[in-house]
Amino acid sequence: MSTIVDSVRGLIGRRADLSIRLEGLDSAVEAADGRLDPSLLAETRAVTARAGQRLRLSAEHTVVGVAGATGSGKSSLFNALCGIDIATVGVRRPTTSSALACVWSPDDAEDLLDWLDIPPRNRVSRANLNDTSEPDSDHDLRGLVLLDLPDHDSVEVSHHLEVERLVRLVDVLVWVLDPQKYADAAIHDRFLRPLASHAEVMFAVLNQVDRLTPTQRDSCLDDISRLLAADGLSSVPIFATSATRGDGLTELRRALAARVAAKKAARDRLAADITAAAGRLAPLAGEGKTTDVARGSQGTLVDTFAEAAGVPVVVRAVRKSAHSRARQATGWPVTRWLGKLRPDPLRRLHLDRRTDPAVASIGRSSLPTASPVQRARVDTEVRRAVDATTQGMPKPWVDAVRRASLSRSDDLSDALDQAVSTTDLGAAGTPLWWRLVRTLQWVLFGIAVAGGVWLAALAGMGYLRLPQPDTPRWYGFPAPTFLLLGGIIAGILVAVLARLASSIAARRRAAATDRRLRAGIVEVTEQFVIEPIEAELAAYQRFRGGVQAALHR
Repeated sequence: MSTIVDSVRGLIGRRADLSIRLEGLDSAVEAADGRLDPSLLAETRAVTARAGQRLRLSAEHTVVGVAGATGSGKSSLFNALCGIDIATVGVRRPTTSSALACVWSPDDAEDLLDWLDIPPRNRVSRANLNDTSEPDSDHDLRGLVLLDLPDHDSVEVSHHLEVERLVRLVDVLVWVLDPQKYADAAIHDRFLRPLASHAEVMFAVLNQVDRLTPTQRDSCLDDISRLLAADGLSSVPIFATSATRGDGLTELRRALAARVAAKKAARDRLAADITAAAGRLAPLAGEGKTTDVARGSQGTLVDTFAEAAGVPVVVRAVRKSAHSRARQATGWPVTRWLGKLRPDPLRRLHLDRRTDPAVASIGRSSLPTASPVQRARVDTEVRRAVDATTQGMPKPWVDAVRRASLSRSDDLSDALDQAVSTTDLGAAGTPLWWRLVRTLQWVLFGIAVAGGVWLAALAGMGYLRLPQPDTPRWYGFPAPTFLLLGGIIAGILVAVLARLASSIAARRRAAATDRRLRAGIVEVTEQFVIEPIEAELAAYQRFRGGVQAALHR
């Protein structure tokens, strides 16, 4: 579609505002694709497509369509404007389902007529007619392509379709009304009222005024003016004509000549089409002021997702695991083995595989699945985020944002589990202070063992009645007793102190793990909820901006 816009920008020259409006309309359609009614967007795309095609074909010709009901004298008026009988009046002509075209100055008009899909047999060149009447008027109309459209109220469906097609394509519309049927709902409801934004490229003609008295004519003109005002077309010029007597033909030809001479009817029609198309989109632009989802709702979403993903469970397991491993590493060697009887909390959750990230990313963890209450909280928070960011937005856009927020919900559970299972929980490795305390514990244990062996040796020598060597005394205690008791007491004391230190370290490790896990949850929240929502909000802003540009606001 951007190619069409570029082409139009190059063709309209100084009318840069028209290029901006057309580009805005195209941007709005692209932003709304897949979000709004496809039929509405198709109509709008057709407007931009027709605009590019029309302006690429010819800016020197003005296409005027003469439309009317059966019996309105439309074909007679067409013949009178052409100055020769082209359309057969009063009988059904052979090609009633196709329009007739009379071209003043046919140069370069063939492509335009092909685009209008006017059959070659229905094309007449005014310059090739053997008629010299009204040469000055013909000169004024040079560049005019006058079309006689089929009757819009014909019983033939093909005629209706042809009229509707050409009404969308012509640059100027001349609606021929007759005194009997000018108030017919068929023309007002189907054509005039829907074209309320096209008043600048329309004329209304009360034909057959030769059948009316002056008073009746004035009454009909006043009534037509009232009806057009009700249709939103109060500025449309109204002419009173008689194809047979010639009333009003000069004024009508002069008005057409002015439009032809200005050579801007095509641009005016395009501007009206853009206004109408943008007007249909405007109610869907609303007054919504999008907010920053990340600033307003992300924190709550992350907390809810973290709970549903089992982050509190993992953090508690990390704390217990770190404490347990520290006790095993720094405890008294005699009782240390008892800690191995308790299963590691991380191992039970299949979250102890931290040395190989590739292994950690395979399969799911053994974390408990989110409970119905947790899933309900997730849905509630996502819905709140949508509601908070779509205030004032029309329902179709609210629905689009809601769909986007749920577009990846099926994969959310696995993504949260992977975010947890692939996060480094810090379970690997042995802190330096653990190794130092463990070494100290073995030294103390060795001292206690040495004291015990010494005492055992002395007891054995006494039992065997062997002479016992003098036993040194330290601080009033025999050295072996001091070594045995001192090693045991010191080992237990170090174990108690290490246990306190490991508790503090475990809490710190759990806090660090919580931060890392939440960082992973933030990424999942961004990818699965925030980014889809923000993409829809950005599309909505582009849509609003495009509609406003198309409406020239």
